[in-house]
Formats: sequence, C-alpha cells, structure tokens
Amino acid sequence: MMFGVRFLVSKETVQRLMALLAVLACFGLAEPSIAAERTRTVLSGEWRFIGKDVPGAGAADVDDWDWRRVTLPHTYNVADGDDGGTYYRGPGWYRTTLDLSEKKAKRLYFLEFEGAALAADVWVNGVLVGRHEGGYARFRFDVTQVIATGRNQIAVRTDNTRLANIAPLGGDFTVFGGLFRPVSLIETDSLHFDMMHFGGPGIHVSVPRATQESGTVSARMRLVNGGGLAASTRYRVSLLDARGREVAKEEGKRRINPEDTTEAEVTLNVAKPHLWNGTADPYLYRLVATIHDEDGKLRDRVELPVGIRSIEITPDRGLLLNGRPYQVRGVNYFHSQRPGKGTAVSDEDISRDMAIIAEMGATGVRFVHYQHPQRAYDEADRRGLLVWTEVPLNSAIDPGEAFAENIRQQTRELIAQNAHHPSVVVWGLGNEVYEDSDNAVRMIAVAQEAARAADPTRPTTYAHCCQADNSPKALVPDLSAFNRYFGWYPDQKGSLGEWAQRFHASFPDRPFAIGEYGAGGGILAQESDPEPPITTSRWHPEQYQTAYHERNWREIRDLPYLWGSFIWVAFDLASDGRNEGDRPGINDKGLISFDRSVRKDAYFWYQANWSSKPMLHLTERRHNFRHASQVTVRAYSNQSRVGLKVNERSYPEVPVVDHVARWDQVDLGPGENRIEVTSGELRDEAIWTRLEGGAEEGSKEKTPSH
Repeated sequence: MMFGVRFLVSKETVQRLMALLAVLACFGLAEPSIAAERTRTVLSGEWRFIGKDVPGAGAADVDDWDWRRVTLPHTYNVADGDDGGTYYRGPGWYRTTLDLSEKKAKRLYFLEFEGAALAADVWVNGVLVGRHEGGYARFRFDVTQVIATGRNQIAVRTDNTRLANIAPLGGDFTVFGGLFRPVSLIETDSLHFDMMHFGGPGIHVSVPRATQESGTVSARMRLVNGGGLAASTRYRVSLLDARGREVAKEEGKRRINPEDTTEAEVTLNVAKPHLWNGTADPYLYRLVATIHDEDGKLRDRVELPVGIRSIEITPDRGLLLNGRPYQVRGVNYFHSQRPGKGTAVSDEDISRDMAIIAEMGATGVRFVHYQHPQRAYDEADRRGLLVWTEVPLNSAIDPGEAFAENIRQQTRELIAQNAHHPSVVVWGLGNEVYEDSDNAVRMIAVAQEAARAADPTRPTTYAHCCQADNSPKALVPDLSAFNRYFGWYPDQKGSLGEWAQRFHASFPDRPFAIGEYGAGGGILAQESDPEPPITTSRWHPEQYQTAYHERNWREIRDLPYLWGSFIWVAFDLASDGRNEGDRPGINDKGLISFDRSVRKDAYFWYQANWSSKPMLHLTERRHNFRHASQVTVRAYSNQSRVGLKVNERSYPEVPVVDHVARWDQVDLGPGENRIEVTSGELRDEAIWTRLEGGAEEGSKEKTPSH
C-alpha cells in the first residue's frame, strides 16, 4: 500500500530558503556547511555552592560533596537581600563538572558569563584562567588550552564585597552576589569574529543615515585567526528584512596572520528602508555576518538585530525620531528582580516585565543602574521602547586610577555588547555621585571619554542630583538629566514643572531630561486625602503617590523641550538598608509591587494618559474598609464617558475630564458595597465595606488594606 504525502510550505519559508541558497551560492556552496559554526552549551545543571571563602577551592580535587546543590542562575542573597537591615557581602564559591565528548582540533573554547557580581575568579581543571571585575556585563575566558576531552572541573569564586576599585561603590539598592545570569561553554572555529572584545559580538553596528529614501548600515568587524598558520579569509555581511529577504550585501577579503586580529568595515546601502519608528512601528532587520576560508568553507557566523532609524536631541524640540518630535515618556527599570529570586531571574521574567511596561503605554525606559541582560535590550528593540542604559558609577567614587580603569572597562563593555540595538539612544555615564569635587568630575569625564571613543554616534548623559543644575558634574556629558523629587522629599522645594521651565529659561541651549521623579506608595497604607507623609516612616499612603503623579505629569506633559521623562520606578525593588513603607528592605516607589501582583493606581493613571488601547480603572480598590457614609468615587479612563453603579443604584454617567471620571457624595450602605464602573464593554469593580460608626465625607480615613 502506498501513501501520498503532501508538504505545505508557506511563501515566506520558500523566500527564506531561496535567500539562504543565494548567499551560499556566492561562495559555491550548494550544500551548506555548518560544522564550523559556533555551538553553545548552557551550564545550567547542578552546581555545588558554599557561601563563604574556602582557600584553595579552585583546585581540581577539592571535596565539595557537602556543599549545597544549586542551579543557575543563582544568587546567595535571596533570603537576606530584601528583608531589611544588612545582607551578606562577601565571597561565594561555585563548582561543577563539564563533560566534553570530544575536544576538536582547530576549534576554540570559551567560557561565557552573562553576569557575576561583583568580581569573579575562574578556574578550569585547577588552572586559574582569569578574573573579571564588574558585576553586570558579559565576559569570556579562552579556555582552549586547559579544557580536555572527558570530565572538566570548573570552579568560580564570586565576591559582592564593596571593593575600592570596582563600581558601584554605593547606591540605594541591594548588590546581589553570585552567578545570577547564565554560564555557557562556546565552541568556535579558529577563524571567528572576536570573542574577547569586551564581551561583545565582535561587530560594531552603526546607522550613519536613515531617511525614508535611503539608509546606511555600517558594520565594523574584528576578525580573529586563532590558528597557527596565516589564513586568507572572505567575509560577507548581509542585511535581511523581516521576511528573510536580502536587501543589501557587501563582502571582502583579508589575510590574517596566526594568532592575530584585524578589522574590516563594510557599508550597506538600503533604498527606501523600512524605518524603526518607536512603539508605532519597531521594524527590525537582521544583519548576518560570515567568515569563509579560501576554500569557501564557512568558519563563523554572527546574526544581530538592526533597526534603521535616526535620533537627534535638541534643546527646544526634545528628541527627534526619524526627524520628527517624539515624546519619550517612560520609567526607570531596576532589573527584573523578584522575591525568592533576587536578580537570578529567567528570560521569561524579563519579558513579562517589559510587557507590563509596554502595556502602560510607555515609549522609553531607563535601564538603571548598571548593564541589563540581553533579553531586556531585545525586548526593547521589538517593542519600540527607547532606552537609556548606563554604567554603575553610582553614589560614590574612589579617586584612584584602578577605579578609573574599571569605569573605562565597564563603559567599553556596555557599548561593545549593545551598540547594535536600535532601542539604545543614550549612553549613561552614572547616577547621583554625591561627592562634589574635582575627583567626582574627573570620574564622570573618564566615562565620557571612553563612551565617545567607543561610539561617537550616540550622545551621553548623567543623572544628576543634589547639587546645582549647572554643577560641573552635570555639564560633563552631551546631555543633561536630573533626578528631582519635588513634592516627596521635604528638602526639595518648589514643583517639578516650575523647575523645568526655569531650567529651560536659564539654559535654553542645553538639552535636558527628567531622569527620576516619584513617590513612595504602600499598597497596605490607605488614607483618604493624605497629607505629605514622612518619607522615612512606615506609612506611605497609596493615595498620596497617586496624587503626586497626577500633579507632576500634568506639569511636565506639555513641555516640548524635554528629551525624556522617567518615573522612579517601574517596580518596587530590593534596597535592604531601607526601613519604610509597607515593609523593610524595599524601595516602594514602584508603580507595581515587588512581586508583580499589584499594579498601583498610579500605574493606571499613566496608562489612561499614555495608552491608546481602551482602558478603565476604578481607583482606591484597596481602600476597602470605610467609615464615611458618603464617599468620592473616581475612575481613570481614556474613554469619553463612564457610568457608576453602587449595589443596585445607578448614578448618572459622567464625562471623563483629563482622564478622570468622578462622582461626589456617593452613598455607602452598612457592610459590603459593590462599586462598579463601566464604559461600553469596559468594566471594573471593587468591594468597599462600610464599618460601624459612619463619618461624614471629607473626614480622614486612615486604614490598612485588608
């Protein structure tokens, strides 16, 4: 019996296959050879861990049988990093075995760490292969000479101690220690794109030109010959559109001496490019770079997302995306840390966080206060969020040259690893260095010099606070940015809008942004019409945070000269030294709770203002125990009218005024009351319980949420 089998292949699949065959045909490769491409083995299996220093634990024959079994990613501050008070800052050791079925000739092997805080010393089979200083950037070690066929012993000593030569030296956040991002073994050909250039892909991508008529993509490659003989190579760079069609290509030849590195640069011209246009149209191309030997055999391949777009930042019109003013309204994102995980989170955790930020209607995000994992930048690329990303020069400095060199290194790593991302528009030099001295200015200048040398196509900024607007520190970068908390910290007098207008009038030629503004908001602290709370107290009413953001956004939303504004902060975060708000160990200025279970009212205020997707949100849902017999009911919406129903009584539908629908003198009966708001198909509700001994509307109601 015979069966007929029919395969259905989409048009897009056929086009992708034909494009690949066309690339291979240029080198006479009718059958693709992939044996020489990179392979990656993620070392996520069982590791042994001990949370103290063990002298000599890098040796191959150490008995680690009684060490704790963990899997990566892992941090040793999960239990003590967000509980208030102090947390462990010191060394921790990790050990695992790697089984290598075959060590291949003419192949190179690299251990890659996505992040290890703050310093990491690495041994393979008892041999120290290197030390990396800096907790948040990717780094690699060439382990070709020490790795072997069969079982290999890997040992890593991490240390999150405050070390004088490693940034950050301060900051209002927990410095989680450990191997908190993935570790991999990467195998490459001896001919490859540089694996050891500050942890980057070995290719620096820039976009010198981006208009609707033409676009230019530049790729500067570092080609490495890790073999013992000189090699003649052919490199090729292709730009593929979102459907896999090749829209531009360039190629060339290089002869590379043994154990040497050479650079080559190509320019790809694209007619009528599809521009990467923020959240409205975050269109991505793919840049594919390959190295072939003189026989046409593929030796290495790297693929990167690329967006063709132009950015200009002006003192009067703010940020221009593709030549048009673009309002960058966003949040500060302090890594995807979570209870029970610290910073040892998954890619899925990061994607969920970025989705929450995008759902709010944000157009920008500031990745604070250090380099974030690649998944965060990839998500920003595909969601069209404009990114300000920065090095961890935070709060404090050391005046020595070792610290300056560490700042240079971390700046170069940040740029080498992220220059290809179209979402990245600004390199951050640091945040809130409190010391007002020549040494402080010099350290920011060190980062400025390193950033401009590594990527002259993007501007730099620095998040300034605590001194005058024209402090020498604030004038080092290309752009200004200020962390201002008028209405929260009592020592800051005035209002955010008045300050911004005054700065622009005083410095009309200086582009500036609001790097941070925000207020604490406890989801357990509920109070009608609260007075400004004591910021260091345990009582941070959510209603005050909401009122703060209503007032401040209204003051700054129509200022065209701001190149950006960023709320502090998207999610509550671990700051173990704090003892305020709902519980110790947490900075509660987030729009979303630390565990991501609650989106506070202020989140929905911005969603009503920023998002075009129809939305409706009843405010004060957690103020669920009341004493007053009459109350005010409010809802946020981007619709025109909203209706209200309390129990079985319907109230008149009201217009939405500046994204707020409001009803005064709404009656509450004794016991439970169902509050329901509607607008078309949209609906939201809550249960408010009126307690015995009712009070008049307007009297203070201060009750914890239940």
